Amino acid sequence: MEKFSTHPLEKLSGILDHREADLLADFATQSIDGIRRFQEERLASDYRQNFAVDVDRILNSMAYTRYIDKTQVFYLIKNDHITHRMLHVQLVSRVARTIGRFLSLNEDLIEAIAIGHDIGHPPFGHDGESILSKICVSFNIGRFHHNVQSVHFLEKVERKGRGWNLCLQTLDGILCHDGEIHNLSVEPIPRKNFSNLESEIGYMKSGDSTILIPMSLEGCVVRFSDTVSYIGRDIEDAIRLGLINRSELPAESVSCLGDTNGEIVYSLVTDIILNSYGKSYVSFSPDVSEALKRLKKFNYDRIYMNPLIKKELDRLRQLFKEMFSRFLDDIAENKRSSPVFKNFIDGMSGDYMSGHCSEEIVRDFIAGMTDQYFLRQFPEALRPRPMNL
Repeated sequence: MEKFSTHPLEKLSGILDHREADLLADFATQSIDGIRRFQEERLASDYRQNFAVDVDRILNSMAYTRYIDKTQVFYLIKNDHITHRMLHVQLVSRVARTIGRFLSLNEDLIEAIAIGHDIGHPPFGHDGESILSKICVSFNIGRFHHNVQSVHFLEKVERKGRGWNLCLQTLDGILCHDGEIHNLSVEPIPRKNFSNLESEIGYMKSGDSTILIPMSLEGCVVRFSDTVSYIGRDIEDAIRLGLINRSELPAESVSCLGDTNGEIVYSLVTDIILNSYGKSYVSFSPDVSEALKRLKKFNYDRIYMNPLIKKELDRLRQLFKEMFSRFLDDIAENKRSSPVFKNFIDGMSGDYMSGHCSEEIVRDFIAGMTDQYFLRQFPEALRPRPMNL
């Protein structure tokens, strides 16, 4: 009877690698080129490619599970139909993979970056991020940025401090995803290494002026798709909550992009594909870029800075400060019954504990909280009340 000299599944391991070599564009990232900080031997029985493994690891992370109760823009509002972060990352992934398919890019890498890009977001959206950043600066542990924290979670916090050992291209795309920065076009900076990643993280935490550019076209696509996915969706949520009327959208933007989320997404995605196909960069056309820029300003002025959704901001600032100080005291006093021990420190690896000061441990614990878990750390009388708009 014939015996296999190798595992029978080993025959499958090269099929997709050869397919990528035939089908992906010259500027695309091949899965076989995935770079991990710690080399892993590819088991003969595992026919998954590098970036597909990254997707699976992110999907199975604790931080990904907590997306379900992470606010996108509108927090403490009674409405089951507004966008939460779980839906946002799914929309980014869908938009980015659609663009990537037309540009013949690596869709596994795109998906890994997309679903991981907001994992480091703290509770209560960008307001929570701003509050936590000021606290971190006051304790001399650097500025807090959710994209930096996303990489930190996946590399240093997940799996009780062991991390997931994701590919550099995935982590780089997550770090450089910022869809709030407006660009007409973005061309990747290839040939980065883990030292570059660490330097860019250091610049971000120090507050030094730096422009982060992804190392891959896939990362550039996710960066553009982040904007595409939130700009129209936030408008629909704001209309649903009565904060704005559709007729108030800037006329120049509406004539170019449309006035519904579906029209805006379709217009932007189509424009990206037409202006990026066969190119070494990702780009909008000048007219669409200008229309989007106007729409971003409208959203910022009329939605994101709307005082109607900031009513509990002062109370949240106070709660963040109280929580941070409380958990620091608990660590100093070795209070083992504290949530920071029971739900975070206990079981953490020695590398994590020796590599992080108490302030950084508290930062990581709070950043990982869902909105509701954060509120449950306080007596009901002190919690801000959800609003009806």
